Amino acid sequence: MDGSSWAAAHQTRTAHALHGIVSAVDPANHAVKVRLQPDNIETGWLPDAALTQVGDLRLSCPCAPGTHVLLMPVEGDGENYVIIAVVFDVVAGPALSPQTGKVAQPGELLVRAGCGAPSGKSNVKSDQGGWLHLGRDGVFFGASEIRCALSGSAIVFKAGSVTMTLDSGGLSVSGAGIKVKGGGISVSGGDVRTDTNSLGSHVHPYVNGMTGKAVG
Repeated sequence: MDGSSWAAAHQTRTAHALHGIVSAVDPANHAVKVRLQPDNIETGWLPDAALTQVGDLRLSCPCAPGTHVLLMPVEGDGENYVIIAVVFDVVAGPALSPQTGKVAQPGELLVRAGCGAPSGKSNVKSDQGGWLHLGRDGVFFGASEIRCALSGSAIVFKAGSVTMTLDSGGLSVSGAGIKVKGGGISVSGGDVRTDTNSLGSHVHPYVNGMTGKAVG
């Protein structure tokens, strides 16, 4: 047997990283079963270490059935694997940002829920899912028709056709009015105005002329 044959034989005996497809999920224990590729042999329950953080700060994002993953053998043992990464494929690709309409670009982070099952068998998407887009221009997040954009100069909230903007010029609302229940509105050092009148300086006509400005 020549050297290349010995190398090939040794490779088949040595546990190495493999691709697989998630076949079952146990969210309570953050574990999954995987069908190893290309043999399509199902494993037992394996730790899902992808997108996981344990400690005072804890992060969990269990893989869904149909997810393509990368498995790494534990200490070279071909009977024990751990999921270390999730891989996009032709069915489940990167999500589109509701803010930009594009996938995340280099230097950005996009998290979006409700994208549908990665298997494509029950690919039911949900526009109600929450999302977060951290980009060079600011931080953007929302759910359904609610959106919030934080930039270097303003905070903009949108709810359907209503927009509220907070910037150095103050607070402005367009698309709807403002209702106050169980409280009042106080103005100090300023005025309340409509398009044509001022609350503090407007006058009214009467029989003998015009009234004076509002008092109190």
